[in-house]
Amino acid sequence: MKAVLDTNVFISAVFFGGTPGEVLSAWREGAFQIVLSREIVYEYRRVGMRLAATFPAVDLGPALNLLLSHAEFVIPAALTQTFCRDPDDDKFVACAIAAKPPIW
Repeated sequence: MKAVLDTNVFISAVFFGGTPGEVLSAWREGAFQIVLSREIVYEYRRVGMRLAATFPAVDLGPALNLLLSHAEFVIPAALTQTFCRDPDDDKFVACAIAAKPPIW
């Protein structure tokens, strides 16, 4: 199974644990494959850096590096319409569409 993690899930997992942390733990245990696009990684970094100013004891780097070394990267699908209330979130839909398994 493949999954695209919203920024809130990934960043919350790293900074606060809880249920989002359990999602990352399940991924590390091989329960699913994380799929990313360049745009999503940029957002993870941007939001993580902003949050690190408030929580300087948390280092996003190791978790992000682990993710980058094991995730599947895709070129996002070109969307012809807006899917999300916040159009900035369409990057996650475009990534998920691009991650679908090929049809044989």
